[in-house]
Amino acid sequence: MTTAEILAEFPQLSALVVGDICLDRWCAYDPAASEPSRETGIPRIGVAHTDVTPGAGGTVANNLAALGAGRVAVLGAIGQDGFGTELSQALSARGISSDLCVRTPHMQTFTYTKVINARTGIEDRPRLDFINTTPLPLDVERRILDNLQMAVESFDVILIADQAETSQGGVVTPAVRGLLAELAPQYPERIFWADSRARIHLFRNVILKPNRQEAESACRELFGGVDFPALLRHTQAPLMFVTDGPGGVLIVGQDSRPARVLQNRLFPNPVDICGAGDSFSAGASLALRVTGSPAEAARFGNLVASITIMKKGTGTASPAEVLAAHARETNPGN
Repeated sequence: MTTAEILAEFPQLSALVVGDICLDRWCAYDPAASEPSRETGIPRIGVAHTDVTPGAGGTVANNLAALGAGRVAVLGAIGQDGFGTELSQALSARGISSDLCVRTPHMQTFTYTKVINARTGIEDRPRLDFINTTPLPLDVERRILDNLQMAVESFDVILIADQAETSQGGVVTPAVRGLLAELAPQYPERIFWADSRARIHLFRNVILKPNRQEAESACRELFGGVDFPALLRHTQAPLMFVTDGPGGVLIVGQDSRPARVLQNRLFPNPVDICGAGDSFSAGASLALRVTGSPAEAARFGNLVASITIMKKGTGTASPAEVLAAHARETNPGN
């Protein structure tokens, strides 16, 4: 299928992002207004403007919506706090449903606060993250499991975003992973796609998308050395995409030797690689659902990521931008 034909199918698809849905707060500060506090003498950062976007699993959802998926929803836990209100509004503004999310007063909304110098546009101050380090409340976990069980039949693509790097506090608990492992074989026509920063080796029966560092770390923990086919067998995954930045994507399948799919166009000076893996997952998972071809999925995912890395922050790619990028790769002289 051509790139245009793949894109034309996206409005017919529905996608659900399950896991850690966070809020990204982009706070631009004015260095001239950053004077020490009169009371304490502690340096003050004077924030003059703030933008908010859905982050972590919300970044995946942003990309799904921007690519034209017909229906996009998220399933996670959101605190009953100000950040939770901002996150719900940011999702709604992008046409992403948060109706399946569990609202709770017993945890704070997972939030990244990024401090940007308004004069230079550079993030040059420490980030302030609002994280959860205690186990997910049992009632919240139960409601997430119930919502997932209820909703899975309504979506063509289910993406799991296990973004929390703490040992506790994330939404993708052992019970959630267990339910996903049960559901995936029951719905073979659907795409179950997992991305995890620290626990990719704990998933079962779903497509895996680690980056090379994450995959190698999982292999060393399990086997003492790097063996991607062994990782695939250990997780009983039908397929694994190992992303490697400008090196392309390694596709590991159960019935074939690994095959490397290289990017057609390299970018020696990307603007911002933050969120590149999320944009790859969004594009590749939708393309895999449409084409059934891992190679086509990897090619399309790389095409989407090649657009987002040339934007500041966690950018997205529209169908028009994807078509333009494809045209540049096909006719590099133009």
